[in-house]
Amino acid sequence: MNAPLLVPPQALKRAGPLWLLAEVTYRCPLHCAFCYNPVDFAQAGPELSTEDWLKVIRQARALGAAQFGISGGEPLVRDDIEILVAEARQLGFYTNLITSGVGLTEARLAALKEAGLDHIQLSFQDATKEANDLITNTRTFELKRKVAAMTKAAGYPTVINCVLHRTNIDHLDRIIEMAVEIGAEYLELANTQYHGWAFLNRQSLMPTEAQLAEAEAVTERWKAKLGKKMRILFVTPDYQTKKPKKCMNGWGEVFLSITPDGLALPCHTARMLPGLEFPDVREHDIDWIWHESPLFNRFRGTAWLPETCQSCEDKEKDHGGCRCQAFMLTGDAGATDPVCPKSPDHALIEKALAEAERPTLVKPLVFRDPKNSVKLGRAF
Repeated sequence: MNAPLLVPPQALKRAGPLWLLAEVTYRCPLHCAFCYNPVDFAQAGPELSTEDWLKVIRQARALGAAQFGISGGEPLVRDDIEILVAEARQLGFYTNLITSGVGLTEARLAALKEAGLDHIQLSFQDATKEANDLITNTRTFELKRKVAAMTKAAGYPTVINCVLHRTNIDHLDRIIEMAVEIGAEYLELANTQYHGWAFLNRQSLMPTEAQLAEAEAVTERWKAKLGKKMRILFVTPDYQTKKPKKCMNGWGEVFLSITPDGLALPCHTARMLPGLEFPDVREHDIDWIWHESPLFNRFRGTAWLPETCQSCEDKEKDHGGCRCQAFMLTGDAGATDPVCPKSPDHALIEKALAEAERPTLVKPLVFRDPKNSVKLGRAF
């Protein structure tokens, strides 16, 4: 008889994260009304130091993380991004900077390229100066065009992200045309997901059913016209999909986000959830956080699911949907995502969609601003 195969205990451990997102700051020169940052971001603690971030990068890579994303706020308000990129790149990460373009000078772009930055994703808010500057409450449109040209000249593929909502979705034909003029190889049309400031402004941002249908048709026409010249990704908003999505491809399965003040999260909006203890990377190492912390194990897998989901044949596909969405709509992070038609709270989604069809309910936008953050943080 063959001897039993002895498996080292460490081999039985869950695989580490694949994607590390470093939200290095909540500071940002833009004031976008759809920002996913917490509405009380101004009350966050002190930002991690450069050495703190280097420690996080090394520990995450040791667990097998392969992609390193840098975002904010606007990450370029910090002066150590080149240092973080260089460390991540020499460790073998694929590195990605998500930026508004503000602060990206030719000298800084050259330094980032020298550090080994692989990829830059540039955000646009609309196709005209007036519309772009309205939704951001800033004057940044011409700067963005300049940065797009600058990154292309530096040899980077032109990757553009544009968040769609009620105030710009009717401009989609011109937005795609602008991306073609710029020479974009990739355009992500990310319909607003209602978290953070976007949830606060939901009645003003949610498009009508007709607007969304027309936007999808416009996108398909451009896809057919452009072929492989430019890849266009159209991300349908959760509320309109009528099917919940697995939270970040599974809570604590592939994604690790670190906030500016050092909290480790299984998704970038999870710090809003009450009753959970968020581990701090200055107090715990990434290995313990990922494998042992109560937070990362709270909604892993499907054993925790409520009865509505336990008896559903799709539970392994969607894991009950988005935890933040469930909390924002029902007050219970453990509830079935109301996006699901089987949810006992699905009427909340139907109500929101019906309100979007009534323009009289549209309210003035509340822009992301530290002053608003303090006030709203107390209210929420």
